[in-house]
Amino acid sequence: MADQSKQGLLNGHTDNNGYRRSFDNYDDSESDIDATDYLDRETESKPPLFARQGPSRRWSIRRPFTNCGRRCLIVLAVLGGIWVLLAAGGGFAYKKYFEEPPYGQSPPWYPSPKGGIARGWAASYEKAAKLVSKMTLAEKVNVTTGTGWQMGFAVGTNGPAVNVGFPQLQLQDGPLGIRFADNITAFPAGITVGATWNRQLMYARGKAHAIEARQKGINVLLGPCVGPLGRMPAGGRNWEGFGADPYLQGIAGAETVRGIQSEGIMATIKHFVANEQEHFRQPYEWGLPHAISSNIDDRTLHELYVWPFYDAVKAGVASVMCSYNQVNNSYACGNSKLLNGILKDELGFQGFVMSDWLAQRSGVSTALAGLDMTMPGDGLRWQDGDSLWGSQLTKSILNGSVPVDRLNDMVTRIVAAWYQLGQDDEKKFPREPPNFSSWTDDRMGVPFYGSPSPQGKVEVNKFINVQANHSIIAREVAAEGTVLLKNENLLPISRQGLPDTRLKSRRDNVYRATGKRHEGKFKVGVFGDDAGPGKGPNFCKDRSCNQGTLGSGWGSGAVEFPYLVAPVTALREQFDKSKVDLHEYLSDTLPREQSVLNDLELCIVFANADSGEGFSKWAHVSGDRPDLRLQKDGDKLIARVASECGSGTGDVIVVIHSVGPVLMEEWIDLPNIKAVLLGNLPGEESGNALADVLFGDKNPSGHLPFTIGKSLDDYGPGAKILYTPNGVIPQQDFSEGLYIDYRYFDKHSIAPRFEFGFGLSYTSYTFANLAVNPHKTKSPFPSPRPSPAAKPPSYSIAIPPSSEALFPRDFRPLQKYVYPYLNSTDELISEPYPYPEGYSTPEPLSPAGGDEGGNPDLWNVYVSVSVDVTNAGPRAGAVVPQLYLSYPEKEGVDFPLRVLRGFEKIYLKLGETKKVEFGLTRRDLSYWDVKAQNWRMVTEGEYKFVVGESSRDEKASGRW
Repeated sequence: MADQSKQGLLNGHTDNNGYRRSFDNYDDSESDIDATDYLDRETESKPPLFARQGPSRRWSIRRPFTNCGRRCLIVLAVLGGIWVLLAAGGGFAYKKYFEEPPYGQSPPWYPSPKGGIARGWAASYEKAAKLVSKMTLAEKVNVTTGTGWQMGFAVGTNGPAVNVGFPQLQLQDGPLGIRFADNITAFPAGITVGATWNRQLMYARGKAHAIEARQKGINVLLGPCVGPLGRMPAGGRNWEGFGADPYLQGIAGAETVRGIQSEGIMATIKHFVANEQEHFRQPYEWGLPHAISSNIDDRTLHELYVWPFYDAVKAGVASVMCSYNQVNNSYACGNSKLLNGILKDELGFQGFVMSDWLAQRSGVSTALAGLDMTMPGDGLRWQDGDSLWGSQLTKSILNGSVPVDRLNDMVTRIVAAWYQLGQDDEKKFPREPPNFSSWTDDRMGVPFYGSPSPQGKVEVNKFINVQANHSIIAREVAAEGTVLLKNENLLPISRQGLPDTRLKSRRDNVYRATGKRHEGKFKVGVFGDDAGPGKGPNFCKDRSCNQGTLGSGWGSGAVEFPYLVAPVTALREQFDKSKVDLHEYLSDTLPREQSVLNDLELCIVFANADSGEGFSKWAHVSGDRPDLRLQKDGDKLIARVASECGSGTGDVIVVIHSVGPVLMEEWIDLPNIKAVLLGNLPGEESGNALADVLFGDKNPSGHLPFTIGKSLDDYGPGAKILYTPNGVIPQQDFSEGLYIDYRYFDKHSIAPRFEFGFGLSYTSYTFANLAVNPHKTKSPFPSPRPSPAAKPPSYSIAIPPSSEALFPRDFRPLQKYVYPYLNSTDELISEPYPYPEGYSTPEPLSPAGGDEGGNPDLWNVYVSVSVDVTNAGPRAGAVVPQLYLSYPEKEGVDFPLRVLRGFEKIYLKLGETKKVEFGLTRRDLSYWDVKAQNWRMVTEGEYKFVVGESSRDEKASGRW
């Protein structure tokens, strides 16, 4: 691994990010706008940064050091001390903390591959070419550039090409619902979807989400999310993705993409790539000149972090969003190896690459590196109207610094995606703005909320209800995404409580006898703030606080809940009041007197852990969690309830809602804690879904999409968030390589509390008759890269006349709105542009490429594994057979002990048997060979296949 890491991405070349040149002149005294430049400017001359607020949709200023808190103040104090040391001659301190690492340690990859080589996109590219060929320079620039923050109704809007009939595209968050919108569904979060292990539900949730987006007037959904992958269990946005395994993320992401795009909405797979923590993801949020750099070797990048993007591209995803962070000290949105070499050439991506909001850090270099659309259009600061593209991109075309050919491909990719999703159909996609505003709840408002220019009011919110019956899907996902972690003959419980006879079978869904007599009504207690409604689900801006029951994390991935069914509400409604006496203590702090708990026979205690996006913080949680503990003293609450419920003899059920793994060691083995449920982040139908499982209406079938360890140390050094900067550019080395989550536990023989893939049921299953069926012969490398199935469009490469770039006569521009126009062309420079080294010599094409999703041979099934699964228990239920692969030994190559390579979810009646078959593709059986720069299959030795119900459950096995 050590030698291999020097290949591929870590070969010491300087990427195009090293070129910081001006759009409109080549005077070395003026560098291209880049991440460091704002430090040298007068901060008073710039407008403030803004952060979205809560239900009122007002805006507050967000200044540098917003997320500092005590940790950051300590850091500032330390840095101040370092300055003192420097003054005293401590030069060593300078080298460690203030010397920037070499910029751009990814190899350059030019020029950007043109879209239009895939057969499935050929017709759309042909239509796009006809439209783009008629566009003026200003129109082309318009299509690639956002109009600015709050310069439209959606969170992102590009400019139109009016003369040829291409409309503005409306882009909106997020992964679990339509952000900032009214009358929409708050679906369960991605991590809950991953916990279902149900491909059909993954697709159905994406489809319902897209139906709502289309009816609200949105063209592009900014989801699903497969990055962060979950390298760090405390990562703030892990909950937006589907779990800590690339195969699971890839399947869930691809099914979601298919569901979204089945309704004609463009999906956006994000964040590309290695954006694994919130601390230091953006410079201004933490008072640093640069974002964090994720330093990663080539094999790890391919086999873990890029893997799910392969699946999304194969599914035909329309857009990829590049991330805020740097990768090997080169910003992801300007990293030519990532965007040109891996995404567009190797993966064969045919859609367009958009920046995350303000993730573009330079101008010309990002265009050359493969960025196609900048969002929201502003430059290095929110809502300043000073775009890195817009009029600057217009200048760069006229002075030759960005080739016309590159601009044409940028525009064509966007327009082709529009055609590919059928958005030229005006009956389904009327040429109108969204019927809601992201910036106000009022019916009337100004159309360009972020501009101080005088504007007349128009109807901005029409309050159209698009929820339909999507609550059914939300409830089903939440129920199937609930994981039963512990059950000692307690669940399911009865709505009538504990009957006097205590003799009925569990099949009759009756509370199981505990051996003590019961008199009068059955006494149940519900404990914890997480059980109740709190102050309402939308009480805090962007859901950036932990109060009431936890339905989602916070940030751009959150939505305005139309409602949130609290667990206590559902329990109130469903317990039989004539038989059950329900006591509610909806606080995390209980009264001191023991009488509260003494007489109870069953106690249900709720606790949670929250996190979110790095632009906001709650309490001591600055995006990323500070640890893996339950929040708001949840551990103490559980322990006390367990010790005092029924004077220590009552039965206790623990329910956890969480953004990821939480430590349970303080209470999990207490004798009267008989059942533990992990509800993940269940969305609007939280309480109803939980009741479905508690009362046995749904047999639990959720499985962990991550490992629950016994301590944070169990996950390894690489799993720990970098909370304090280790240099002026924080450096995060992915030195653990392939070993994250269960792979690390396996490698180091660490016993988890609950392993990846684990989940109990109210029934039991057996596995038998595993058979391995070869379909193709093993061979080291895929078939040769095929010739393109289609030919990219061809346009004139002549620089257009400068007259196309000027403001139209009598045009009255809005302040802060981003336009493509110039006031004058007098400042244009005609000197040759110094393109990055190697730009004029095309890179050799990747043998792993050739079509959408890479070389087509990667997707051929080489071997299949089948197994018979039988329901041998007392009730019907859904089972998730999981297939894990172990590679043959190969000298010089290190392999994880096992990797997930297949799963299905099937429903079985009592005593029913079904055959499950897993098809393993060449990619499933391969590893990334950094020297050959290709996927390589091991041809000697035997692959081992294990099928079970978790990563450590071997119920059947076979070899090939």
